[in-house]
Amino acid sequence: MQPNTTLFFLCDVQTKFKPAIYAYEHVVATSNKMVRLAQLLHIPVICTTQNSKALGPTDPDIDLASLDLNLLLGPFDKTLFSMLVPDVRAILDARPDVASIVIFGIESHVCVLQTVLSILALEKKYAVYVVADGVSSCNSFEIPIALDRMRTHGAVISTSESIAFELMRDAGSSNFKAFSKFIKEVKESTKTSGEALLQGRFAPSVSPPALPASQVEPEIASGGVVIGLKSSM
Repeated sequence: MQPNTTLFFLCDVQTKFKPAIYAYEHVVATSNKMVRLAQLLHIPVICTTQNSKALGPTDPDIDLASLDLNLLLGPFDKTLFSMLVPDVRAILDARPDVASIVIFGIESHVCVLQTVLSILALEKKYAVYVVADGVSSCNSFEIPIALDRMRTHGAVISTSESIAFELMRDAGSSNFKAFSKFIKEVKESTKTSGEALLQGRFAPSVSPPALPASQVEPEIASGGVVIGLKSSM
C-alpha cells in the first residue's frame, strides 16, 4: 500500500447518528486521525453522507476543512447504502492508478459492508482495508460479524495505526519526523478508541484443544439444569 495509489473512504459519519451509534465519539476520533494522516501523506478522502436531509451533514467535529482542497472529494449525498454512487465511480474511473482503498465510518454492517462488497465485486481489483477501530453500528454485536464477513470476502481488517505505518513505510522518509509527532499526538485516542471498539470482540481463529472427557464436568444451574461444560482442572 502506497500513499500515491491509495484513497480513503469516509462513510456517513453524520450528526444525527450520534445518539444511536455505539462508541460514536471514538469513530469520530479515528476519522479525525485518518483525515490528519491523509493530509500528512497527501491521500485523497472521498466522503459521503446518507440522506443528509434527514440525517444531517458530516459531523463538524471531523476536521475536513484541514484537508487541502484537492484532497477532499465530496461530501456526496446518497440514498444508496453503498458509497459507490455515480460520482464516486467516476472518481475511481478517472484514477486508474488507484490500487488500495481504506474505509472507515458507519454503519459497519450496512453502508460500510455494502461499500466493501461492491468494491470487491468490481472488474478492477482493489486492495480494500477496513479500519476496525474506525467503524461501528447501532448495535455493537453487529461489528465483529460485519468485519468477519468483509474479511471472508477478501477485505483486509486492520487498525488505524497499523495502516498508518504501512503507508509511511520508511523511517528514513523526509516526512517521518512529522509522522512520528502525529503518532505521539494521537497515542491516547488510538488506545481509547481501540479499547472501546475492539477489545474482546474477536474470537480466536483457532479453537482451543478439547479437554479429555475425564477433565470436563457439567455446569449446573439452579434446578439441576445443565447449562454447559466446565473444566475440572
